Amino acid sequence: MEKEDFSVFQLENHETKDVLDSHINGELTVIWRNWDKIINKPEMIYLNSINPGEIKGPHIHKNRTSYFFCIHGEMIIVIQDKNGKYHDIEANSESSKLISVSNGISAAIINPSKNISKILVMADVAWKPNDNEMKNDSFDDYDWKKWEN
Repeated sequence: MEKEDFSVFQLENHETKDVLDSHINGELTVIWRNWDKIINKPEMIYLNSINPGEIKGPHIHKNRTSYFFCIHGEMIIVIQDKNGKYHDIEANSESSKLISVSNGISAAIINPSKNISKILVMADVAWKPNDNEMKNDSFDDYDWKKWEN
């Protein structure tokens, strides 16, 4: 079976309750459990902040698969699949989407909002200085202007 270029997982949400009177006091979102088999042996977890209106990427990770979860604000991940087709995946801190981008697939993250967005990123291969694992790319035929405010 051929590996997918990218995936979007709808994550589990569970209401949390107060220990004294059981009123709902919040929510818990399951991002990773070792037995879910969504993330392949995470070796690195980091927080990626993106300034308002900015774009990070596009670039390709040659060896690692990355998983993105928006914990504050908004994000759009633009993915170019192996056939050259673009996919725009929108997520925000209210949605429970985990977006996976496979190694060898080019992607960019856009913050379309007027506030800083924070993205929790997990990867199956840890980054090391000077490992030459990332390659910059350009989406010359992509319409970036559609996300301008």
